[in-house]
Amino acid sequence: MPKETHTRAAEHHENAAKAHRTAAEHHGKGEHDKGHEESTKAHEHSVQAHRHSTEAHGKSGEHRTKK
Repeated sequence: MPKETHTRAAEHHENAAKAHRTAAEHHGKGEHDKGHEESTKAHEHSVQAHRHSTEAHGKSGEHRTKK
């Protein structure tokens, strides 16, 4: 289970990075509404990545103590 949680965290980190890059492109073109939309997506992915990372960290500790 921890591996799956780590994978989900990584996916959200990657999606957040992609959304940040897209937001920067839109802002650079003066498309601020689209840029803000992408920044919001990036934030949401970052929050989910943190949640999954925290969960994975906790489960990793549980896994080690169960040996």
